[in-house]
Amino acid sequence: MLRIIIILALLMHGIGHIIGFLAAWTPVPVGFSNHPWALSGGVTMTSPAGRAFGLLWLVAMIGTVAAGLGLLFHQDWWAPLAVAASVISLVVWLPWWQTVPRGSLVGAVAFDLLIILALLSPWADRVIRALD
Repeated sequence: MLRIIIILALLMHGIGHIIGFLAAWTPVPVGFSNHPWALSGGVTMTSPAGRAFGLLWLVAMIGTVAAGLGLLFHQDWWAPLAVAASVISLVVWLPWWQTVPRGSLVGAVAFDLLIILALLSPWADRVIRALD
């Protein structure tokens, strides 16, 4: 049962990354504000730097969804991919903390940190065995 919950959480979290891509590349309203990113006043989601980050949101989405599918199909590569996707996810979330809806930001960062902690900790082998 825990395995199914983790698979669904990875898939849903991964799909949720589409909002960053949509905010940067389309006029679709996804709940982002027009505030600039946290590092400089002139960079917004639709600026060239914002669009580059939008592509990274897409990479995080593909990686997280693929990790969920890898876990579903008992692939050994799912855990390293989940860690890499979580790191990318943190990289794309944190500079935009002023523009992203607060609930999305808190939940996503907590999930990413949980994945990294669980899969890079001393008990990671035990976690992976429990999910296989």
